[in-house]
Amino acid sequence: MKENKATNIVWHEGHVGRDERQRLLGQRGVLVWLTGLPSSGKSTIAFTVEHALMARGRLAYVLDGDNIRHGLNSNLGFSAADRTENIRRIGEVGKLFADAGLITLSSFVSPYRQDRDAVRELMGAGEFVEVFIDTPLELCEQRDPKGMYAKARAGQIADFTGISAPYEAPARPELAVRTAECTVEESAKHIITYLEQQGRLAMG
Repeated sequence: MKENKATNIVWHEGHVGRDERQRLLGQRGVLVWLTGLPSSGKSTIAFTVEHALMARGRLAYVLDGDNIRHGLNSNLGFSAADRTENIRRIGEVGKLFADAGLITLSSFVSPYRQDRDAVRELMGAGEFVEVFIDTPLELCEQRDPKGMYAKARAGQIADFTGISAPYEAPARPELAVRTAECTVEESAKHIITYLEQQGRLAMG
């Protein structure tokens, strides 16, 4: 449970409602949460979805794990507590983006089920779409462009998910994408098709 240190604060409702923003954009805000082992393909798939949606005139934005740690979460490490805080902050940002009407794609290892469930609880019904990028560990190691797995196995990186730190796979994700069986483009299409079926890409 986070400690709220701010006092004497009041939530202010804006003059423009969420429905008005969504009508303007012609879409419904949603947070698509891609989770999986390092080098499972999360970011590549997220950016592919973003590009495909933009090509269709939908406004989408990717919150990428590495990119966020350059700024908003630059003061956080990779301890269990810091990982939890990292995901909590992203959940709050994702909630705001969804309220603005954006189709937001979040690409984070987010190894702890409890942390992902906490983000789900922030969102309204149907606004949180958990996508498990289900890639076998050995394939992640083969794909690893940064050589992080090799460093972790050599003891050069502590608390590395999948090697020296745990990963808790989703129990009931909205969607599971098995990248050993499909291409990046096919993986992206699975996500877009799901969003279409849920009415997120158009105002009905």
